[in-house]
This record gives sequence, structure tokens and C-alpha cells, in this order.
Amino acid sequence: MRRAAKKTSATSDELLMTEDLHLWGRRLLMLAKRAGADEAEVFGLQSRSIDVDLRRDRVDMASESFSQGLGLRAVLKGAVGFSSTSDLSKLEMVAESAVRAARARGSDEKWRYLPFPEEVSQPLEVYDPALAEMGPEDCLGLSATLIEGAGGVLGAEPVSGGVSIVWGSEILMNSNGIEVDEMGTAFSAYLETVAKGEDGTVATGYDFVNSRTSIPDLADLGRSACDLAKRSVGGVRGESGTAEVLLAPMAFADILGNAFAPSILGDLVQKGRSSLAGRIGDAVAGEDISIADDGLFRGGMATSSFDGEGVPSQKTAVVERGVLSSFLYDTYTAGREAKAAKSTGNADRPGYSGIPRIGTSNLILSSKSPKDLLAETERGYLVTGVIGAHTANPVSGDFSVEARNVFSVEDGAALRPIRSLMLAGNVFDLLGSMEAGSDPRMVGSVIVPTAKVEMKVVGS
Repeated sequence: MRRAAKKTSATSDELLMTEDLHLWGRRLLMLAKRAGADEAEVFGLQSRSIDVDLRRDRVDMASESFSQGLGLRAVLKGAVGFSSTSDLSKLEMVAESAVRAARARGSDEKWRYLPFPEEVSQPLEVYDPALAEMGPEDCLGLSATLIEGAGGVLGAEPVSGGVSIVWGSEILMNSNGIEVDEMGTAFSAYLETVAKGEDGTVATGYDFVNSRTSIPDLADLGRSACDLAKRSVGGVRGESGTAEVLLAPMAFADILGNAFAPSILGDLVQKGRSSLAGRIGDAVAGEDISIADDGLFRGGMATSSFDGEGVPSQKTAVVERGVLSSFLYDTYTAGREAKAAKSTGNADRPGYSGIPRIGTSNLILSSKSPKDLLAETERGYLVTGVIGAHTANPVSGDFSVEARNVFSVEDGAALRPIRSLMLAGNVFDLLGSMEAGSDPRMVGSVIVPTAKVEMKVVGS
């Protein structure tokens, strides 16, 4: 499900039916052509979201928001102009504004065309009627189970948290004949916790859940976040040097999403801002490691039947058994390839008020020989989360992060908490030498298991 559009002051009674949104979209297409556009594309979105914010063990705020609007891309001599609105009485102004913007930009000789209609597949578990029908009182009830679960762990307590439900309906149509729509739901919750030791030292914990379908109870999430904080109290200094490190899914997903994912995007490859440019067919990971971008992944947070341009979503094998096999493209970047290329369905929309840009959908790393990594590790560190992965160099793949909620591993068991640990490495070296666990987890739209790798660590 694409990210929610900018919130407006629309009420539930003012939200259009999907059929009505189609009618307004067709009118906007007609107005764009009348204003002089060679090609035009309309993206429409309506959404409803419920958010409950927690402060300690109390509800700090509960809100319900509604949003709807249309965005228009107008193409004139290869130049693209854009305009959007949440006021559907101003469609003529939107059409004229988008065409004026295209004229001002001048021709783009590398532009090919907007996509043409193709058959789309219907993904599974992206819309849950029960979730769509939930109200603020249901969200408050789930928040209560989250706090109740946290209260069952003595010695730790909540600091902040939240529960969120989103329902959305989107349409996309263009002057080349595409006209598609889809409904989706999303659920997320998180909890940040703190625990204090007898000596006054403090440790924090965090856990989350995300899903496209409803979750009846959040007590386990509350217990998990508090238990992590409690187990992290009394951390000792970690030893510096080279060590075997187990990157739990939350930590590994953060590194993979920031240090690796940008290197497979077609626009960055074409601009020379990826170290993978020109390396199709080369080994870039261990031979048992595969990485796919799957826009149809069952219940995935980024799963949709079509991308931000109306191109059918698909599963693209990026790395097959260690060998780089494909980059990701939207229609524009596919058209810029020297050899004939086709969009992989990776145009991403930030909402109706933004233009589509190339991005990953559900990024999935898997192994043909997963292992119980903790049980097989004699000595090392287990890293639950990291801070600073966003500072990774997407060109070289280098990263330096602070590890959080770290535990020493001895003879197959996570034992003493480690106060602080810095990790430094290169994501391509990591992929080339890692072992994969048998515990995949969906962290946002990145699905990964625990990764075991030898890397530099600095204790503090």
C-alpha cells in the first residue's frame, strides 16, 4: 500500500465513492488534453486513518483523519508538468497549471511515453474489511491491550507508543488507456520502553508490528518491548576488534534498506551513483543468497496490483544465488536503457500530491540453506537494532552504525547485555560472507532473516 496522501479537512461524508473518483479522474484527463497536453495521467486517492498516541501508560491523543485528492501529470513534447488538488471544483486550474509547467520545462528528448494497459494480478491479503470498518474506539481498545501487556513485565515501563489504522482507495488512469483501482488497509503499532537497574543505570527497549490485516491483541508486543528493556539493564563494555555479529531482522533490514537498496535503482545506476553499474551477471553475494523485489508479496506492506504509473506489479529477481540479475525500473528509466528494457513496476507514489519516483516495493532476502544462527554461534554479539543506518554511503555500500540492545553470545545463547557497540562494514562484503537465519521478519517493506557476519566492532 502506498504511503498516505497529505491529510486534508475532508470528512467521512465528503469522501467520494471509488466510482465517483473515476468520473472526476476522467474529467481531469479530458481537461488536460483540452489544455494542450500530448499525454496525461491522473492519480486519485482517498484515505481514512485512525491514530492513537501513547505517553507512558496513558493515551495522549486519539485522532481520525480523512484525505482525498487528484494529481495530474501532463506531458508536452516530452516535458512533464504536475499539479494536484484536494478541491475537486478546481480541476480546470489543475489541468492548466500542469500544462503550463510542462511548457516551462522544455522538451526532454529522453522521454518515451506513458505506459499502456496490461493485465494486472490481484495480490492476496492487502485489504481486510474488518480493519477498514474499525473505529477510534477499536483502536483505543487495542492500545489498552498493548499497555496491559507491558504492565505484566515488572521492572520496565512504557515511554511512548502508538497504534495506527489506515484504509485507502486509489485510482490511476492515463490517456493511453490505463484505468485501474484498488483498495487497501494497513495496521501498525509500536512501543518504546525503559527499565532501570538497582544501580540507577537505564536501558531502553523497542518493538513493533505491521500488517495489512487486523491484529486482535497487542499484549505480546507490550511484553516483548518491556522484556527487551529489562534484559538490557546492567550492560558491560563490549570488546573491540573483529567479531561474529548476529544482525537480528530489525537491524539487518535497516542496513540493507539504506546501504544496498539504492544501488539497484535504475536512475542511480544510470547516473553512475551505484557501485553495481555494469555488473549484471557478476557475483555480488554468497551463492546461497537471493534478493527479490516483490510487489505482489502476500500481505506485504508495499504490495499492490499496480505501481505508481499503472504498470502491473511483479516479482523481480535482483540477485539470484549470489549473481546480480536485474535492476529496478520505472517507465522513464527503462526507456533510457541502451538495450531494450521494460519497467519492473517500481514507480512509487508518495500520494496524490507528488509525482512517481523509482523505488523498491517489498525487498526480500532469502537463503537456500537457512540456519539456526544463535544455536550455532560459540562466541559473538547479537544486535537487535541499529541507529544511523541512514548515513550509509549508497554508492560504496559503506556503513557505520551504533548497535542497540546488544547481547554477548556464548555457546549458542544470548547472555550478558552490552552497554554500547559501534559497527562498521560494507554491505556488499556483508552479503558476500553472511549466513542467513531461519527467522524472516517483515520490517516495514523489507523482509529479512537474521544475518551472521564477521565485522569490525568498537566497544565503548
